Amino acid sequence: MNIQTQTATEAPVIPDTMKAVVCHGPRDYRLEEVPVPAPGPGEVLVRVHLAGVCASDGKAYEGAPKIWGTNDGQGRYIEPPVIVGHEFVAQVVAFGEGAEGRDGLKVGDYVCSEQIVPCQECLYCKEGLYWLCEPHDIYGFHQRTPGSWAEYMVFPRKALNYRLPEGMDPDHGVFVEPLGCAVHTINRAEIRFNDVVVIAGCGSLGLGMVAAARMKSPKMIVALDLHPARLELARKCGADLTINPRDEDAVSKVKELTGGYGCDVYIEATGAPRAVTQGLDMIRKRGRFIEFSVFRELVTADWSIIGDTKELDIKGVHLSPHAYDTAIRMIAEGRLPMEEIITHKLPLEEFEQGIQMVIDGSASLKVTLRP
Repeated sequence: MNIQTQTATEAPVIPDTMKAVVCHGPRDYRLEEVPVPAPGPGEVLVRVHLAGVCASDGKAYEGAPKIWGTNDGQGRYIEPPVIVGHEFVAQVVAFGEGAEGRDGLKVGDYVCSEQIVPCQECLYCKEGLYWLCEPHDIYGFHQRTPGSWAEYMVFPRKALNYRLPEGMDPDHGVFVEPLGCAVHTINRAEIRFNDVVVIAGCGSLGLGMVAAARMKSPKMIVALDLHPARLELARKCGADLTINPRDEDAVSKVKELTGGYGCDVYIEATGAPRAVTQGLDMIRKRGRFIEFSVFRELVTADWSIIGDTKELDIKGVHLSPHAYDTAIRMIAEGRLPMEEIITHKLPLEEFEQGIQMVIDGSASLKVTLRP
C-alpha cells in the first residue's frame, strides 16, 4: 500500500484481509473475508471501532422498495455487492499520498465521517446543498463508498471528516451520525420559545430530537412512543410530557393541552403510516409538520388537510448537514444518557441478530457491531 503514517513507532500493523458484511441482495448478507482497502491519494484508512445498525439497514435487509426499487419504475438505490453500514466511529491508522494532516487528523485519532460523500460537482453541491448530492454516495449503499460493517474502511478524498475531542468515550462516537440527523431535524423545525413541540417516536433518533429540541427552549416538548422504557428515556433527554398512544388518545390530549388548537410543531420519526395521519389531526392551523422517516410502504392521508383545512408547512429532512460539530458537542457535554441509549454491542459475526433486534425494536435502542 502507498500509505503514510505519523511515525515508525506509531505505525499500526495492517493486515492484507479483513472480515466484512457484504450485501448481495435482500436477506442475503454474508460475513466474508475481503481485502483491506488501500487508501489512494487524499484518502484516510481507518480501523472501525464501533458501527451502528440503523432502521434503514433493517429495511434494506428486508427488501424495502424505497431501497431496492419497484416494478413500476422506481429505481434501485443500493448497489450490491457492497459492504454495508453508514453509522460508525473509527480510528485513523494510515493516510494515502498527500492526505496526512487533512482535517487536522493524525494516526490514532478517533473520527467520524458524514454518511454522504458529496461529489462537489453536481447542481446541488454547487448550490451548497451537498447532502442532496445527485450521485448520492452514502457509505454502505454505493460501491464507490463501502461501509462500516468491516474491520477497516476508507474515507474518500471528498469525505467530510471530524475528530472526536479528547476525553470523549469513543464508543459514544457511533451516535454522532444519528444525532446529527436529529439536530438537522430540529433546525428544520425552526422552533420558537412559545411552541408546543410533539416528537412522535422515541427510538434513538427521536431521543436525539428531544435533546436537541430542549436546547431550543420551547414552551413544551411532548414525546410519543408505544414503549414505556423509551418514554422514560425521553424524559431524561428533556421531554416535559410523554404519552403512550396505546394508553390514551394522543390527539385529544395534545389538543386539551393547547386549548383545542393543537401543537405548533409535529415531528414524525416513527416510520409508521399511522403517525402521519395522527400528526395531521394533532397539529394546529399554520403548524409545521416535519417528516424524517423512511417508510416501508406507501402512506395515504387526506392531502386537503395540508392546504384547504390547515395551511400547513410541510418540511422533509434528509441526513445531517452542518450538524456533526453540534452532535459531537452534545455528546461530549453529556446531554444524553448514552449508556442507556447504546443498548447492545455485538460482535460483527452476530450482525443478523443485530438486524433482527432493530427490525423488532421492542428490546433495543441503538444496536451496534464491534468488528
